[in-house]
Amino acid sequence: MAEVNIFEFASPEWLWLLIAVVALPIIYWGLRLYARHKLRTFGDIRTLRGLMPDRSSARGWIKITLLSLAIGFIALALARPQTGSKLRSVETEGREIVLVVDVSNSMLADDVSPSRMERTRYAISRLLESMKQDRVGIVAFADEAEVLLPITGDYKMAQSMVKRLSPSLIARQGTDIGDALDVALLSFTGSTHNKNSRVVILITDGEAHDDNTEAAIERAKSEGVMVCAIGIGTPEGVPLSINGTIVEDEDGKMVVTKLGEELLQQIAQSTGGIYMRSRNDAFGLSEIIEYLDQMEATQLSHISFEEYDEQYQWFLAAALLLLTAEALVLRRKNPLLKGVTLFERETETINRKKP
Repeated sequence: MAEVNIFEFASPEWLWLLIAVVALPIIYWGLRLYARHKLRTFGDIRTLRGLMPDRSSARGWIKITLLSLAIGFIALALARPQTGSKLRSVETEGREIVLVVDVSNSMLADDVSPSRMERTRYAISRLLESMKQDRVGIVAFADEAEVLLPITGDYKMAQSMVKRLSPSLIARQGTDIGDALDVALLSFTGSTHNKNSRVVILITDGEAHDDNTEAAIERAKSEGVMVCAIGIGTPEGVPLSINGTIVEDEDGKMVVTKLGEELLQQIAQSTGGIYMRSRNDAFGLSEIIEYLDQMEATQLSHISFEEYDEQYQWFLAAALLLLTAEALVLRRKNPLLKGVTLFERETETINRKKP
């Protein structure tokens, strides 16, 4: 496998300190203007400079420049620049699983304790805790669908995304299962096309309001993607309540949200998956994973960087050199260097003009 060189910062939040590289000289310039203004109250500037022959404005600019650059290099060191060039291909046995989660308002119903949505979040969180080699992605949907988490092996990131699952994620309400399945099919990485290696787990109350589900089922079948479905809710249904207010339809009638199992059973059977109805004592995810585990695992491969090399020490060394140089530059001439005329040109010109 070819090596690819990369460069990144492990702690990029420290890069805000780079603002000081520009800010400090500007502040220093402003303070010098203020000081010149104050000096004018005591007399002519050129005359006053002549009374201070050891004073050098150039030294001040040199010091502030060195200090600003030192702070810049310190900021870069704190940001921990890293390079990585060693790549390795990791082979694992597992599956790519996309969790397609209904986040429409009907998921707020409480016919499943404490609510359909909260129960779903809890069950997915428990599933992620048990995962070891499978890769997972999350698609949230209502009237439209969006990828909340691309397929990854980072279960901590997946856990943080699960906490975000709520109806507020999707502005347009409804239940478009067909669109959700289409987005899920596009989410797979393509690192494997073996049968049973790519699985969609659809979690919804099944109250579909679209007419393109059949086409999505056919696409899943043609691409060899198994769809397992979990129906959450009860066939009897409950009145839909949002923030304690009963939802009514256009005719002023109370909206009752019910579990629609027929469509979910059709989706699962057509693609070789299974359907589970969620209950208070068993959500259904563990049963689906047990069903998948009975099948032969598939080799998955992904590329990872084997190691990173820290580069902060070079920036820190540069900062120390600049701070040392800044400390050696005095605002007044050192008596030991009185014979050096590097900063005396301006003073000599003023002295020549004296009567």
